Amino acid sequence: MIPDNVKKVFNENLWYLATCGDALNVVPVGFKRVCDDGKLAIGAVLLDTTLENIRANGKVAVACANPVTGEAYQIKGTAELVCEGEAYAHYSQLTKNTFKGAMQLKCAVIITPERLINASPNEHNKEEIAI
Repeated sequence: MIPDNVKKVFNENLWYLATCGDALNVVPVGFKRVCDDGKLAIGAVLLDTTLENIRANGKVAVACANPVTGEAYQIKGTAELVCEGEAYAHYSQLTKNTFKGAMQLKCAVIITPERLINASPNEHNKEEIAI
């Protein structure tokens, strides 16, 4: 399970989602959260290349940092695209409320973390954290 201090950094700051396929890609994501089961959920509204890359191989990396404290982490894992269920319903409603019909949710991205790495600029940089 993801430690509470790491969840706090992820829940309170912007994420950068990296994928690779025919084209390397990294994008900031704001429709995101750490779920109670330890998975990560993202609402995909504008993520065309990202979704193509996930369909190609499912591999992702997510980086997040607190810009004030410098506390930073990277999660590497496997993503799946879903068009039903709780996360999809949550992000569908959030998209409607935020964009007032101007944009549609494509899907929810559910990430199963496989590795958690400290990316903070301190003596623990690059250390793997058990999840």
